[in-house]
Amino acid sequence: MFVAGAYVTIPGGGGEVTGLPDALKAPAEMRRGVAKNAEEVRQRVREMIAGGADFIKVMATGAVLTAGTTPAMPEFTEEEIRAAVEEAARAGTFVAAHAHGAEGIKNAVRAGVRTIEHGSFLDDEGIVLMVKHGTWLVADIYNGDYIEEVGTRDGWPEEIMRKNRETTDVQRQNFAKAVKAGVRIGYGTDSGVYPHGDNARQFAYMVRYGMTPLEAIRAATTSAAASLGRSQELGSIAPGKFANMIAVQGDPLEDITRLERVSAVIWKGRLVRREEAR
Repeated sequence: MFVAGAYVTIPGGGGEVTGLPDALKAPAEMRRGVAKNAEEVRQRVREMIAGGADFIKVMATGAVLTAGTTPAMPEFTEEEIRAAVEEAARAGTFVAAHAHGAEGIKNAVRAGVRTIEHGSFLDDEGIVLMVKHGTWLVADIYNGDYIEEVGTRDGWPEEIMRKNRETTDVQRQNFAKAVKAGVRIGYGTDSGVYPHGDNARQFAYMVRYGMTPLEAIRAATTSAAASLGRSQELGSIAPGKFANMIAVQGDPLEDITRLERVSAVIWKGRLVRREEAR
């Protein structure tokens, strides 16, 4: 795992703990990424890296699952995001930007982030910018269906359900446009929103919205490694690499959903899990 630690977020923003009763306050430990200006952003980034973060995650816009925030609205400015990028670069790492809204996406791309997470309202100008800068799009286009199903069943807040409906279809449409335009695509699941183990459900959606099965598989292997700057260690089968692999029954190029039914897991060249074919 390569982890970012706490989100760097504006007060009350997409990475904040919101929606608490007035009498309650989130403990400082849960607000350690909150920053009000570029200098505070720099300080938070330094603290994250000193604490062991592998990279930095900045909340460039509001979020679907954070009460009181608007996914389409930018939060940090381009200057503030650039401060995070510069500090991360000094430490030899990069910034991933949570960004739903078009302006927030463009602020983040111009500021030099490596990846855009979600990209729901990505517009044509943003697509051109992403291609120009080589920015990765890491979009979780399966999640909307999970949230709709489980949120409806379990009575999630109406605000969350409304924002999910406002972002789901447009995110998929813009993902397809980005794929067609040649934006670099990484395999993103936003795992934690849904149970770990369902990660492979994303493949079928990526194929449905413009990728070939092989392109989708590469997004989760070679491209995922490249987006992390880890191509020398991960992402493909070659001498000297980690030898992390899975096995499935049949050819996933013929049926991409076969990747949802893993028969064996090989980690560092060692078989750690095997199931008999049913």
